[in-house]
Amino acid sequence: MSCALVPFGHFQDLEAARDFLCPHRRQGSAAAGRDSKSTSWEDGNWGGWDEAELQEPEEEESNSKNQRNYWLQDCVLSLSPTNDLMVIANEQKAVFLVPKWKHSDKGKEEMQYAVGWSGSLNVEEGECVSSVLCIPLASQKRSSTGRPDWTCIVVGFTSGYVRFYTESGVLLLAQLLNEDPVLQLKCRTYEIPRHPGVTEQNEELSILYPAAIVTIDGFSLFQSLRACRNQVARAAASGNENVQPPPLAYKKWGLQDVDTIVDHASIGIMTLSPFDQMKTASNIGGYNAAIKNSPPAMSQYVTVGSNPFTGFFFALEGSSQPLLSHVALAVASKLTSALFNAASGWLGWKSKHEEEPAPKQKPKVEPATPLAVRFGLPDSRRHGERICLSPCNTLAAVTDDFGRVILLDVTRGLAVRMWKGYRDAEVGWIQTVEDLHERETEKMDFSPFGNAQGPSRVAQFLVIYAPRRGILEVWSTQQGPRVGAFNVGKYCRLLYPGYKIMGLNNVTSQGWQPQTYQICLVDPVSGSVKTVHVPFHLFYFSSELECVDEGLLQFCANKLKLLHLYELVSKLNSQSIQKDSPPSDNDLAKLLRLEEKDFHRLETLLENYKKENTQTTVQFADGKDDVLSVRMFLEYLEYEKDMINVKNMEDGEYVALGSFFFWKCLCGESSAEEMCHALESAGFSPQILLSLLLNLWLSKEKDILDKPDSVSCLHTMLSLLSKMKVAIDESWDTQSVSPWWQQMRTACVHSESNAAALLSAHVGHSVTAHIIDSVAEKKFSQIIVGSDTESWEALSLDTEYWKLLLKQLEDCLILQTLLHSKVSKRTRRVSSLQTDPLGKLSVKKLLEAGKGGIADTVAKWVFRQGFSPLVLNLAQQKANTDSTGESEEMHTNIFLEEPEADAGLETILDLLQLAYQQFPCSLEVDVLHAHCCWEYVVQWNKDPEVKEFHLLGFAIVPGIALMMWNTFIVKRLSSATYLMDKVGKAPKDRLCRRDVGMGDVAMTAFLGCCSELLQTLLEADVTSDEMQAPVLDTEDAWVAVEGPVSIVELALEQKRIHYPLVEHQFVLCTILYAIMRFSLKSVKPLSLFDSKGKNAFFKDLTSIQLLPSGDMDPNVLSVRQQFLVKVVSAAVQSLCSAQKAKEVSEEELFPFEKGRNWPTLAVDLAQYLQISEDVIKRHYVCELYSYGMDHLGEEAFLMVTDKEVLASQLLILAGQRLAFALLHVQTKEGMELLARLPPTLCTWLKAMDPQELQNVEVPIATTAKLINKVIEHLPENHGQYSLALNLMEAVESISSS
Repeated sequence: MSCALVPFGHFQDLEAARDFLCPHRRQGSAAAGRDSKSTSWEDGNWGGWDEAELQEPEEEESNSKNQRNYWLQDCVLSLSPTNDLMVIANEQKAVFLVPKWKHSDKGKEEMQYAVGWSGSLNVEEGECVSSVLCIPLASQKRSSTGRPDWTCIVVGFTSGYVRFYTESGVLLLAQLLNEDPVLQLKCRTYEIPRHPGVTEQNEELSILYPAAIVTIDGFSLFQSLRACRNQVARAAASGNENVQPPPLAYKKWGLQDVDTIVDHASIGIMTLSPFDQMKTASNIGGYNAAIKNSPPAMSQYVTVGSNPFTGFFFALEGSSQPLLSHVALAVASKLTSALFNAASGWLGWKSKHEEEPAPKQKPKVEPATPLAVRFGLPDSRRHGERICLSPCNTLAAVTDDFGRVILLDVTRGLAVRMWKGYRDAEVGWIQTVEDLHERETEKMDFSPFGNAQGPSRVAQFLVIYAPRRGILEVWSTQQGPRVGAFNVGKYCRLLYPGYKIMGLNNVTSQGWQPQTYQICLVDPVSGSVKTVHVPFHLFYFSSELECVDEGLLQFCANKLKLLHLYELVSKLNSQSIQKDSPPSDNDLAKLLRLEEKDFHRLETLLENYKKENTQTTVQFADGKDDVLSVRMFLEYLEYEKDMINVKNMEDGEYVALGSFFFWKCLCGESSAEEMCHALESAGFSPQILLSLLLNLWLSKEKDILDKPDSVSCLHTMLSLLSKMKVAIDESWDTQSVSPWWQQMRTACVHSESNAAALLSAHVGHSVTAHIIDSVAEKKFSQIIVGSDTESWEALSLDTEYWKLLLKQLEDCLILQTLLHSKVSKRTRRVSSLQTDPLGKLSVKKLLEAGKGGIADTVAKWVFRQGFSPLVLNLAQQKANTDSTGESEEMHTNIFLEEPEADAGLETILDLLQLAYQQFPCSLEVDVLHAHCCWEYVVQWNKDPEVKEFHLLGFAIVPGIALMMWNTFIVKRLSSATYLMDKVGKAPKDRLCRRDVGMGDVAMTAFLGCCSELLQTLLEADVTSDEMQAPVLDTEDAWVAVEGPVSIVELALEQKRIHYPLVEHQFVLCTILYAIMRFSLKSVKPLSLFDSKGKNAFFKDLTSIQLLPSGDMDPNVLSVRQQFLVKVVSAAVQSLCSAQKAKEVSEEELFPFEKGRNWPTLAVDLAQYLQISEDVIKRHYVCELYSYGMDHLGEEAFLMVTDKEVLASQLLILAGQRLAFALLHVQTKEGMELLARLPPTLCTWLKAMDPQELQNVEVPIATTAKLINKVIEHLPENHGQYSLALNLMEAVESISSS
């Protein structure tokens, strides 16, 4: 981006303003003047006419038009830096222009300057406007702090008056500060110092007279103008025209020792350095001059004129001590009169339409304090015209009558540069601030400004408008070249305010940043107002041009070499060569040095990998693989010291560059020899080319598997690269490792494209073996002449490393193929955890995953497939299974969620079996089971609603179970226990989710799994002495694994459990599970234990705790017996309901209940809880008969010890059945039979309540069997024996009737 001249506004009717300000330049008056001249030409002096007087009429008309366009040169202009007001004045008249947004002739919305006020400004007779300033004043409102509120117009007159107006032309105040004409008005506003230690400059308005300079403090002026504006507004509202403005503070200096002054610049407050202080003391005071410790603060002023051409004045500030003692004596009297004085003469405010009052006597003018010039640039022939101070207050541009523009260093008082040929020039400055974001993204290797640290930098550019040539130029200071030039015409005016908004300070200036224009160009011909935009980066090409010439040339030369290389590679890619016929399998086998069976095994592995690795990926069609834009090519590469290096970039960019070089070669469509020769000649190192080639090969795995001939092309490319200079070190021998081949092996180890990495490793191994054989053949041919060496195989360290890597890559490929495989039929809802993709494997990842990394990876795959860990056993037994029937039977319960989802199971089992063969140690059955158990519980902990954890294995299970208990289970179990004890029943779903973190159904399954887990721990502890701990081993190819300790190793390090404590915890888990399983009510689980038992819960299962012993409290025993009775009753009810409704079995409802017999479990709990087992058994038998399940009751009858008590209990059940048949079902036969019964039996039957029976619809024959069993087990001397006999007779009577 270069300099730009940007228009930002147009004049709505500039000709009307011209006719008002310069009536003599109207078109009509110009024509009249021309006619009068043509009629009176004879009266002129004939000797004085020249060629200009003999112009043609067309030329005269052109000159008159030019004279009309020159009218702006005669006017005084000022534009507010906030672009809200422009003033054009000539003699006594002035026009105030305000911007408005309107639509142009082209329909676009643009800013147009329209006349806001026009009129005469003179008050004194004969006075004219000599200088104008438009100063925006900051707002004092909180809502708009730092923004411009209104704009004040300051006008200087030839009478010496300085008057202040509003935007509408209302006079605010007037001040006669000196009786000489006002030459120039200039303003300085507040700027935040860019660096620490820089003196903070105050705001001020400076007024230049022919022999004096007056400075008005900015703060005082700001307050006075605000007060005057407010008083004027109040006076206009009330009709009172007597306005008394507040006093205005100012300083007045009389400039001495200068012939003429036409312009000035107020530099501001400065302090001399100690060196300059001593230098000045030596020059003025001599050897004996005294020097104060602290340098004084001074206000510096620079004037331009004649004798001297530029003068430097220094006025001491405040009461600070002067530099030298004798200087202080000379200046002391001057300071007394230069202190802030109140203005003594004021003119009252009056309406602009009011007639002039009678002339008053001029107010008294305060005398000026003399101020001698300190030094200057003497040049008696040169007369200065204008001076323009830079924004940083260190440089100033001065124009003179010789057509020169001189650049001054105002700090040192030196002229540092001069431009010639700029007569009547106008100058201004542009300060550009660097954008830090652009600095960070810049890539300029030859520039010392490449560092992106530090604050924003500032660049200053000098703008020169040469009206004689009609050109606007932008120059870089101090010694920089011209960075921009524009043809703008000869009638423009360049406006440079040099200030911003008055009334800001270090706080308000940091808020809202107003849009200000540093410089603008007014073109009266086109009626436009333009500004100049200079980008910061042009500073590089100016200030550092000389320094970077050599670097820039070298940079261009390097880029040119890269362009030649790009052209050559593109040409090679575009040349098509005749492709060879695809190699056969035998040719590829010989090329890779593989036996036929090994090659077919490799083909099978790659085919399986290709078939399973079918997940679709999104690819954007960027074009052809061998096409790379020139811009990207130059960005990727850098040329240094006759070598080409590749910059650090992303993987995709690296692959794109490699594809540009090698993809056509790998496809056999371009000459590999010519490409390698071209790249080597260009300056590429073989190592860089090898890296590019391997990155391309490994990233194009899918395409490579579809092109078998690419393997032979890779072999050719690798052979060519290996023959390059410095590819393989000349000192390399067979007993050392070559960095060249190690680079290739490292790339294969890190790659996640397992098939491509395996193929490239085979190619690398083949090329290495070929090179080694060549070296060995040369070596041994010199020793053994004529011997047969064809059957010899040269051994080397690199070859052994290749063989190890091939084994690792093959293992990784098989494992990755297994992880890609999946079942094709999943009907039930799948957890989001099971849909998370498994990451791709690499040899490096497996080497860093530790000894359990391989088993852990397979366990994650098993979980995501929804397999039961039983599938692991099936894969091992598959090879030994002959009959199809056995195979089908083994498929049962392969899937945890959906037994029918066995599509593609045979393929998965084959892949799993192959993985077992590759990893006999890492995937040993017990090890893999342990990892599967751990993976399931880890995933269950993430989502307890979906999965339940499982335990399968042998010697490792106790350790795994203990780790599961401590890590995931005990905290949730304790929460569930306290919740159930608090509510006294099975809690609702909402409470379960709040306290335990899972729903009621999931919590039921969780408690069942906890019971199973503890039971497994108990069983494993009993058999632990008989079983040997497994030996953890690693395959030979993976002995170098490093990483975290495996789960199996941690499990084997676990301590042995404390059996009584685990049994105690198991009883609690079973009780909790029973409460949730059967939704029992009025049961507080912790009330079944005493204080010792409660304190032992949820402790470390390997610790020894104080457990209950001895006789238990009878109240606790009563509660326990009631609980067990409830459990048995609920279990029998559940069994009866399921059979009646012909629903699924309990095992299908609750898979973890397989083999669980609740009555038997209740009997076992009774033994631990010190409850009579026979009581529970008898209750179970009675419940079975109560529900009418007599066939089950007969089986359970045999387990009861005290059959006599049971027989008496069953006699009541038989009586209740008979009572229902006789009394509740009132039939004629029943009533007759009831009349024939013995009175004792009849009375007993009437006392029976059949409603206590759960099932009264029982056949009478079944009841007869029950009574026979009762009679059989009741002794004859029993009190109810005769009752049983009578009952039997009644039943037989009913049966026979």
